[in-house]
Amino acid sequence: MRFLADESCDFAVVRALRVAGHEVLAVTEMTPRAEDSHILYLASQQQRIVITEDKDFGQLVFAFGQNTQGVIFLRYSSSVRLKMAEEVVNLVKRYGEKLPRRFIVVQPGRIRIGRTPGR
Repeated sequence: MRFLADESCDFAVVRALRVAGHEVLAVTEMTPRAEDSHILYLASQQQRIVITEDKDFGQLVFAFGQNTQGVIFLRYSSSVRLKMAEEVVNLVKRYGEKLPRRFIVVQPGRIRIGRTPGR
């Protein structure tokens, strides 16, 4: 699968997905400090799912209706971050083809997969 990791995304997630064979672009390697709306635009143009820890993406998708190929929003506190990368890889393995055009919230022990507006 194809992903675009926001700057807020722990780079361990980027590395783990790459090792698992997925194509992951990282904003920190391309366009540091890019606006969130521009990140969603790039991801949509390149048919990539955004991975982020920034809750502003929810507002852009739901309140402002910005088009998206999908968003994986990670909500992990510092005390449980060690398993985050592994759990994201497992999410992609388990749900793979169901992820595009969805807004996914991943927390320790919990995954919520919802539709994006207009889909």
